[in-house]
Amino acid sequence: MRPEQLGFTPRRGVPWLSPTLLAGTAVRVVMAGLFGAYLDKRELQSALHSEIFHEPEGVDQDGELWLDYVADLGDGFNATYSIAYLLAQPQLKVGGEALPRGRALVMGGDQVYPTASGQQYEDRFKGPYESALPQPPLEGVQPGLYAVPGNHDWYDGLTAFLRLFTRGHGKIGGWRTPQTRSYFAIELPHRWWLFAIDAQLDAYIDDPQLSYFREVASRLQPGDRVIMCLPNPTWVAATHDPHAYDTVDYFIRTVIAPTRAQVRLMLSGDLHHYARYTHPDRELITAGGGGAYLYATHRLPERLDVPPKATLVRKKSPSQEYRLAATYPTKSRSRQLAAGVFGRLPWRNPGFASLLGMLHLFLMLAFTGAAQRLSGPLQRLSTIPVVVMAIIVLGATVAFAMPPTAGRRRPKHWALGIGHGVAQIGLGVLGAWTWLALPFHNLSWPLPLVVAVLVYVPVSGLLASEIVAGYLLVASVFDVNLNELFAAQGIVDYKSFLRLHFDVDGTLTIYPIAVDRVGRRWRAAPDTRADKPWIEPVRPLTVRLAEKPIRLS
Repeated sequence: MRPEQLGFTPRRGVPWLSPTLLAGTAVRVVMAGLFGAYLDKRELQSALHSEIFHEPEGVDQDGELWLDYVADLGDGFNATYSIAYLLAQPQLKVGGEALPRGRALVMGGDQVYPTASGQQYEDRFKGPYESALPQPPLEGVQPGLYAVPGNHDWYDGLTAFLRLFTRGHGKIGGWRTPQTRSYFAIELPHRWWLFAIDAQLDAYIDDPQLSYFREVASRLQPGDRVIMCLPNPTWVAATHDPHAYDTVDYFIRTVIAPTRAQVRLMLSGDLHHYARYTHPDRELITAGGGGAYLYATHRLPERLDVPPKATLVRKKSPSQEYRLAATYPTKSRSRQLAAGVFGRLPWRNPGFASLLGMLHLFLMLAFTGAAQRLSGPLQRLSTIPVVVMAIIVLGATVAFAMPPTAGRRRPKHWALGIGHGVAQIGLGVLGAWTWLALPFHNLSWPLPLVVAVLVYVPVSGLLASEIVAGYLLVASVFDVNLNELFAAQGIVDYKSFLRLHFDVDGTLTIYPIAVDRVGRRWRAAPDTRADKPWIEPVRPLTVRLAEKPIRLS
């Protein structure tokens, strides 16, 4: 189980509130946003071979096909490998049925976290999946693997993604990787099609990609059924940004609708949970449970208008009301998990707690300096103006309440950010009063500062972390910092993926597979068959259905 033997380094889950990680990721996000439009590799992909893929070659003799879908998978080893291990099994027994492994595996985005690079892909995605299925199955057809890039795949301009997934005749373990571009179309049996779109960082769809899909659409016949794979659930994002769904609606109106084919199913990851919105004509499923930290379900709206009525697009499709049919975990369980932030935040993010402790050290020095007249040049250097520190704290908390995903800044963001800042300043006042009541500040200089670093920093950092936890819990009620509430906890359980069955009569049955608890202890299996996993769980992984199978005709 050493990296030298495995060929990769199993990684821990990403500490999403780590100051170093936040700073590095922020730089990459800004660069991707600034230069993405100028260095859009999708435009260059028009020079690559264009192909429409056919998975009927994997159809069983009786005309059936099984296909798997997973998204948001390249995080910590325990969660990522648990899902990879289950996907690689020849079959899973779920709900009294034996569900065979998919003849094709579609990955719906964010195959790596936090940012894309060759080494990150190797450790967080490729290594675990090669360990789960090292070689093609000795019996049957070699399964295919297709991938849609998500925003984290795009943070290096898609460079590492293209090298890994679009070689045309490559492989990842026992899966073949036939795709040649970051988008693709697959002809499935019984007049089903799958269209996977690369909407780079929520931007437009480029002309070469539109040309490709228009060519594919020319083969569609009236009554054909289409599955659309998207990088993110724009139908949910549209509740905060009415324009989020515009690109998808344009694609359906201009590419698919003229053929009189039907979009019966839309799949997406990006939000790390399972949720299904239903309408008699279409299902909207978010299935982002492939390995990343769990995201809340309890704030999902019960009903959606798709496309949203508030959009400014004049030629939009008629809005239809969709009903939330199921979530995993359930909304009640999601609320319970949200309340666990007080214990998980400082435990999962010690670097963040240390940063808060240092901030409160300077805040305490500012208040103690104002409360007493200090003498000596070194002591004066440690005195920080109270006003400066108050502005720094309030600026940081207001900025924290307005992440890039917040959309339009509203009064609630300002009120919550300022309230959080006042609470942190209040803790600073209490800390200064406590410090002055203790004998440490009377020691000869610089002993008070040394004691403060060793004692005050960890205590204040822990207390400040609890204030942040309380703020996140309150803010989430107003749909502010909901992502940060769950990212800070790093919950690795409650994972999920989809297993799709195309029957001989043209019926599509969707099995949402739920994994309540991922593996945490593993053992090497070096003497097993070449197509069996190199790594086995010490305790068997158990699966169940997140809801009853969904049948589409």
